[in-house]
Amino acid sequence: MTAHTQEVSAQELELAWINEAIRLATDSVRNGGGPFGALIARGGEVVAIGNNQVTANLDPTAHAEVSAIRAACKELGTFSLAGCVLITSCEPCPMCLSSALWARVDRIVYAADRDDAAVAGFDDRAFYDLLEKKPSSVWPMAVEQLDLPHRTAPFEAWLAKSDRIDY
Repeated sequence: MTAHTQEVSAQELELAWINEAIRLATDSVRNGGGPFGALIARGGEVVAIGNNQVTANLDPTAHAEVSAIRAACKELGTFSLAGCVLITSCEPCPMCLSSALWARVDRIVYAADRDDAAVAGFDDRAFYDLLEKKPSSVWPMAVEQLDLPHRTAPFEAWLAKSDRIDY
């Protein structure tokens, strides 16, 4: 297998994972959670999944990314997720980004961005603005967006949900 073939396969796997994160987020809305889904992958395999459980668990830290990080650490028996990738349906908020930094994931890949989230009432820009008032530094990991046409499907499901609990 050539390096190019391996790269294409890795890209296809990553696309499958980001689609899974979007599915997790959309299912989360249907099941009473918020419109966010995430997974942790390592070595071509999904280690753990998570979805937003803030209102279900009455826990403001129960974001999809944090839930996936907690589950992956438990599954792997370690606090370090070095060698892992965090795949998430939406650009991580500052808390989730910080959690990924503490977990030492190698990379973050997300679909919807902070502006997409704001349209659905999840406006993290105030937190980002607060953090940007301090001198910026170089991040120790790549953070990339995959711009998919259906990246906002979880937010559309959220907005259409008449019995959602806004937070």
